[in-house]
Order: sequence, then C-alpha cells, then structure tokens
Amino acid sequence: MERKKTDYIIQSVSHALDILEEFCVSEESEMGVTELSKKLGLHKNNVFRLLATLESRGYIEQNPVNGNYQLGYRSLELGQVFVSQLGLLKQARPVLEEAVAKCNESIYLGVLRDTNVVYLDIVETSHPVRVVPRVGTIVPAYCTAIGKAQLSHDSSEEVERILSQCDLRKWTPNTLDSVDKIMEDVQLSAKRGYAVDLEEYQQGVVCVGVSVKDYTNTPVAGISFTGPVQRMTLERVENEILPIVMEAGREISRRLGAY
Repeated sequence: MERKKTDYIIQSVSHALDILEEFCVSEESEMGVTELSKKLGLHKNNVFRLLATLESRGYIEQNPVNGNYQLGYRSLELGQVFVSQLGLLKQARPVLEEAVAKCNESIYLGVLRDTNVVYLDIVETSHPVRVVPRVGTIVPAYCTAIGKAQLSHDSSEEVERILSQCDLRKWTPNTLDSVDKIMEDVQLSAKRGYAVDLEEYQQGVVCVGVSVKDYTNTPVAGISFTGPVQRMTLERVENEILPIVMEAGREISRRLGAY
C-alpha cells in the first residue's frame, strides 16, 4: 500500500516551521516563549528547545535586553536566495504574457535605477502600430508611468532628492517639468495606486503602470501598458486596461512573496 507524503512528516520539524511562520503572520516583530507557546498550543519546554535549535542555525535571534525572540539573518538569506533563484523576470514573464493576451497592448517591466527606469522585459502587441523600445532602454523616471509608480512609494524627501538630480527636460508639451508639478502627480499616483503617462515622454503615446513588490513588501520594479493615444483612450484605460495591469502587478508581487 502506497503511503501518503503526510505519513513522513517529522513533527518537530513541522513545529519549528510553525514558529517561523508565526513570525511571518504576527504583527509583533518579537515574541517570547510563553506567547509562542499559547499561539501554537505547544508546551513551553518544547518551544524553548525549538527556539534554541533555530537560534543555533541563525534562523532565530534572541534580544538580549528583554529575552524575546525575532527572525534571524538566515531567514533573510533564505528569502533572498528564493528571489534570486526564481528571479523577477522568470516570475513576471508568464503574467505579462497573460495580461497582453487579455487586451492586446504592449506591456513593459522596468526597474528604477537612480533617476531613470531601465526596461528589463517587453511583451508586444500584435497590432502593426506599436511603441517598441528595446530591452535595456533607459527612460527618465519623472515622466514615465513605471517611474512614477515606483517613486510613489518613496517619501517626499526622497522624491525631491531624486528630482533634484534630474534634468527636467520637457520632452513633449505635456511633460511636467517642475518639481512641484511632478511631486503633485507622484502623490496622486500614491493615493490611487497607479501612475499614468499622458503623452509626457513621447507625443501620441499613453502609459498606465503600477509597482511590483517583493517578499519584504518593498517596490522592486514596475509594469506598464503602453500604446498609441488612439487606442489608449481614457474610457478604455479606466474600464479595460487599468484593471488588467493592476491585477498583473498584484500577481507578480504575490509570486515574489509580497503580502
């Protein structure tokens, strides 16, 4: 008779993982033996031994001041290895392809580097009229949807610092070329959860983008749909494009471990 995988579970290992997972879901960054014992329904002696084992391997650390426990450096290393092995591109690509299949507009994945956005991946529309920057193309953050979506998570001081390093060139008549106007737009992007480029970088081109977060809930990238203004009408963006790009952003973030 074939045994189930659950028949091979080692109870002590399972309880150790329960402790690590409790730190992931708890609002408290530190917990004591008694608190963990109550939350997990385990005897305090068992919890103490499990914590001591995890601490010896660096997955748990004890605060010498109050005696409570918190996640250790090895837990962070493990998460970083997961992200590096699976990779942003690997996790994002199928989501981008699915998003394009829903509305047949080009979608871009980019990361913020200093004052610019670097495109890492592109899934193109099948329409003959399209906007086709190459992977590796560098564009200014202050007038692009991906750039503003990522800036919207920074503090006002950090955004001002970044903008102070920019040559706020007026690429089109629609480009916001003053710190005050850009700050206002970035703050609006933060409030509504997405950013737009209304012919600000390229005349005749409209973009709508959102940020992508990793397992620390930190923005690490952005995605945006981009297309000619004739197809990217306000009505279509609001009713069709925006829900798709927001869902794609959430899905890539989920795959990277965001919560």
